[in-house]
Amino acid sequence: MRIPFIAGNWKMYKTVQEAVVFVKELRGLVKDVADVEIVVAPTFISVYAVAEAARNTNVGVAAQDLYWEREGAFTGEVSAAMIKDAGAEYVIVGHSERRRLFGETDATVNRKVMTAIAASLTPIVCIGETLEERERNETLAVLDRQIKEGLDTLAADQVTELVVAYEPVWAIGTGRHATAAQAGEAHAHIRTRLRQWFGGEAADRCHVIYGGSVNPDNIRGLIAEPDVDGALIGGASLNVESFADIVSKSRPTAAV
Repeated sequence: MRIPFIAGNWKMYKTVQEAVVFVKELRGLVKDVADVEIVVAPTFISVYAVAEAARNTNVGVAAQDLYWEREGAFTGEVSAAMIKDAGAEYVIVGHSERRRLFGETDATVNRKVMTAIAASLTPIVCIGETLEERERNETLAVLDRQIKEGLDTLAADQVTELVVAYEPVWAIGTGRHATAAQAGEAHAHIRTRLRQWFGGEAADRCHVIYGGSVNPDNIRGLIAEPDVDGALIGGASLNVESFADIVSKSRPTAAV
């Protein structure tokens, strides 16, 4: 059974000290939450310190990206082995900002997903359409391509452990967000494709979460959709009270 999955993507915010202070406060606010998976994704330089601050708590740690080579002359890149050694359990792959600003493609996303899985990191794989693609009624076709190519060559048992994050690009950092119905439609489509291409068990166990201007005011409506398993949160995850509030409102008893 899937329990809600709430991840905070801090992007290029928070010094090491600020990140540690945040986690120390967060772990106190959510210490009694056993029915939500809670993850924070700091910058690379903070992963180790945040993982140490979160040790033996219910807060998991993700890196924001990785490179597919184990080591070599790749200035500025970080390998899966390094991320794992620093204490992360998850890694975000294919975020729309990586695709838009740094040229990531479905093919590079696939290489990173396979690398993460080989290193026993859980990939949080981001997919989603731009505003132009939505206005051309291409949303479902875009999702199909990103799922098919991004998860190419994965076995069904590998997909069961994935987190797929649907993040409509037009809703990220804009204050706009998909309505609960729009998110529900996209998530249901993603689940259907996972079932068709990887089987029922993979579709039923894989978390499919929503990303795009999620905040304490809209999380309940989103999480109430049957195929929305949680959220990948940007701006609202930078404030500890806001993030803890989202976690609280995502609990199965709170969504009723």
